[in-house]
Amino acid sequence: MSDVTRAKRGRPVHHWRRDAVELAALFTAVAAADGVANLVGHGPDGPALLTVSAALLVATAGFHTWWARRHGHAPPTSDTDARPHSDEPQAGPSELPSQVAEESVLWRMRTTVKDAPGSLAALCAALAGHRVDILSLQTHPLGQDTVDEFLLRAPGALAAAEITRAVALAGGSGTWIERADAHDLVDAPTRVLGLATRTALDAAELPLALRQLLGRCTIRSLPAAPGGADRGRQGVPVEGVLEDTVMRLRAPEGGVITVERPYLPFTPTEFARARALVELDARLGPRVPRGQDVLTLPEGNAITVRRADTGDLAAAKAMHERCSSRTLGMRYHGPVGDADRYLRHLLSPRFGRTLAVRTPSGRVVGLGHLLWDGDETEVALLIEDQWQRRGIGAELLGRLVAMAVEAGCESVYAVTQASNTGMVAAMRGLDLPLDYQIEEGTLVITARLHGAAARAQAGSGRYDERVARD
Repeated sequence: MSDVTRAKRGRPVHHWRRDAVELAALFTAVAAADGVANLVGHGPDGPALLTVSAALLVATAGFHTWWARRHGHAPPTSDTDARPHSDEPQAGPSELPSQVAEESVLWRMRTTVKDAPGSLAALCAALAGHRVDILSLQTHPLGQDTVDEFLLRAPGALAAAEITRAVALAGGSGTWIERADAHDLVDAPTRVLGLATRTALDAAELPLALRQLLGRCTIRSLPAAPGGADRGRQGVPVEGVLEDTVMRLRAPEGGVITVERPYLPFTPTEFARARALVELDARLGPRVPRGQDVLTLPEGNAITVRRADTGDLAAAKAMHERCSSRTLGMRYHGPVGDADRYLRHLLSPRFGRTLAVRTPSGRVVGLGHLLWDGDETEVALLIEDQWQRRGIGAELLGRLVAMAVEAGCESVYAVTQASNTGMVAAMRGLDLPLDYQIEEGTLVITARLHGAAARAQAGSGRYDERVARD
């Protein structure tokens, strides 16, 4: 077995030549000491010889120490792969400090380059020079220029300004960049198909689908003007209109859907995708999911909660007739006679989602609305007088907030009156951060939907006996 093999197995390695030299030196020292002793004991020059003997012994001891240090049992200077035993696990090659994965950040970036050979290659080389990985790329031709949209994975220490500076030096202009998340890893065709599916199942999903397709933008649905009035606003051709940062699309019911994104112009590709979603919605016609939940109130009465649309207009108007003027005034904040005018707009899935509460006989006794208001989302409740203070309002509000969380809304707000203690209590019962603004008796309560509390609210659709007021 070789010395290297013994060293790898943790056994000491002995060198016989070194041991023979040490023994010879020892015997020589003993013989010299014996001869010196005889001369000292029987000769006239004993003291001098003793001194010389002591000097020789010191020199011999010094030589042995030097030899032992140079040729001792220390491991050889060359690496024999021998390692001391340790109870701690040894790091493998993938765990070396130089190979530890650096924290990375996802970015969405859009820049404009000349539509010429090599322009994209120069851009990619500039990104690679900063160790930026290109996860996906979409191109939007614009005549002589091309808008390139990237999903990037960059080192965490690399700032957005450094990325845009490198892109500018490589020929990119009008660069826009923002943080991305794991949802952006889905490729564009898959994302568009998913949004089309959501739109096909529920007409109320169209504004949300457009917002997810186009990023942060403001979407407004303008109803058709009666009698052909305001022709300038309604005069949108069938193919729609694209004006830099604004696109206008003809809504299926005759109105106009306006999408605005002031920080970034729309490309023809984005406009075509948005128009295809709106056309799909128009071909499928009005539709809402017809599932329903049966709930039992504390006193034992059973009610059902389901989505409502304009097909429930007659039942909603009948509920208006049974409500007191005070209840209608708190809900609509205006003349009671105008209440019926708002119903068709409120029940249209184009402007939001509505939940209706029905008794076993089919009578509507409560309505809850989640309304898309540009970048914001409004919640509103109306409960028939004799069904108030039974927890119906709290149940509706919890479900509306869960829908808002699912839709990715950052907050919801309710407009009511300071004297409407039922609505105030229901908003407090959400257990979410609330902001209050009051002006001339009108109270606006905004609930922030960020954080774990909102997610927990999204998972609950159950009746909570702790909140027994509307």
